[in-house]
Amino acid sequence: MCLLTLAWKVHPRWQLLMAGNRDEFHARPTAPLAVWPAGDGALRAGRDLRSGGTWAGITDTGRMAVVTNVRDPLVTQAGPSRGALVAR
Repeated sequence: MCLLTLAWKVHPRWQLLMAGNRDEFHARPTAPLAVWPAGDGALRAGRDLRSGGTWAGITDTGRMAVVTNVRDPLVTQAGPSRGALVAR
């Protein structure tokens, strides 16, 4: 199960604090937090090295997106990666 915690305006320096886990396939290759080009600017995020997307990211303008998992054994995983949504 993926978990996400948000804390809004509880720290004197940071307006938003976010902590989460990426509870998917532990052997899946990932890159650590970095700045990379996406959409209309730069995205700060980790990167899924298999499909090129990410599970959580924030832009320089403050746009943020997070993807969590819901598993349905009857659904085929043939479509595009949801992680690409965050990078748009």
